[in-house]
Amino acid sequence: MVGLSRIYGCMQPYTKPFLPVDDQLTQLQARGLVVTEPDRAKNYLRHIGYYRLSGYWYPLRQSEAVVDTSGNASTRVLDAFRPGSEFSHIIDLYVFDKKLRVMMVDVLERIEVSLRTNVTLQLGKIDPWAHRDPANFDTRFTTQQKERPPKTGLRPSQFDEFIRLTDEKTTRSKEDFVQHFGTKYSDPLPIWVAPEVWDFGNLSILINGMRYRDQRDLAAVYGVPRPEIFPSWVRTLAFIRNICAHHSRLWNRSLTAQPRPPKAGEVPLLDHLAGAAARHSIERFYSAVALARYFQLQINPTSAWGARFVELTQSFPTNPNLDLATAGFPNDWQNLPLWT
Repeated sequence: MVGLSRIYGCMQPYTKPFLPVDDQLTQLQARGLVVTEPDRAKNYLRHIGYYRLSGYWYPLRQSEAVVDTSGNASTRVLDAFRPGSEFSHIIDLYVFDKKLRVMMVDVLERIEVSLRTNVTLQLGKIDPWAHRDPANFDTRFTTQQKERPPKTGLRPSQFDEFIRLTDEKTTRSKEDFVQHFGTKYSDPLPIWVAPEVWDFGNLSILINGMRYRDQRDLAAVYGVPRPEIFPSWVRTLAFIRNICAHHSRLWNRSLTAQPRPPKAGEVPLLDHLAGAAARHSIERFYSAVALARYFQLQINPTSAWGARFVELTQSFPTNPNLDLATAGFPNDWQNLPLWT
């Protein structure tokens, strides 16, 4: 436990006891949550889990303003629920979020496949193994970095880590094409084969490490005039894809991998993400779905995905304590040029 305390910076031991399902429900009711169908609620707690559902009831909890000893004001979220909060509200939001993940997986698959193909076209003209040659990448990507104190050595470069991770994926792969290649050729997988083994995260790392001119040409395929912002957009979408793959909460997610916003006029369809006023949208889920919509329009402008997404949001659970604005959706967003 001492080692974990050093890693996570714990200030106190964890003392919360294990609670059986019946006790979980009793605790929720004691905190003010209305449960009209106890047996059904217990079934959800048993098969979805208290902790997973807690992310969906978090916005239903009461809060209070506090001021610390230095005079800094903040908000403290309490255990008690807001009046009128029901267990059914939580499940409705959970089901909506599940549909949202399915919708995002659909569009992200199209984007990932397109990016794989265009990375192949960009690097393949250099060499079949251009992705394995550090000369083809930015020096910041290929240079070893000093380890953090107290260590004094060097860490592997991002390029070295990329090669290690993708080689491990190739070695573990059971795909027929990988097995066939390994029995016939002595060389590594060429660039037009290797990305089929990578995940979206591997792809985003490679794009981030590409030389400026290659990033510029790749970004131009998707109508992005400034390549400096392009890798961060891909990284944001890979982050969302990872959330979906792990069945985690999506709708009100705070983005760890935030995209660099475009400048006003740079990408007209995304002008509503430019400037300080859009900070909340950039930090929350909306910026990711806006980028996904933008990529989708470049890849297949006749797709009905955008209309289906707007239709899905119309089923957002009705509740006085919940709205799409908390996920960064601007006012009247569905009537913006991006979505019409």
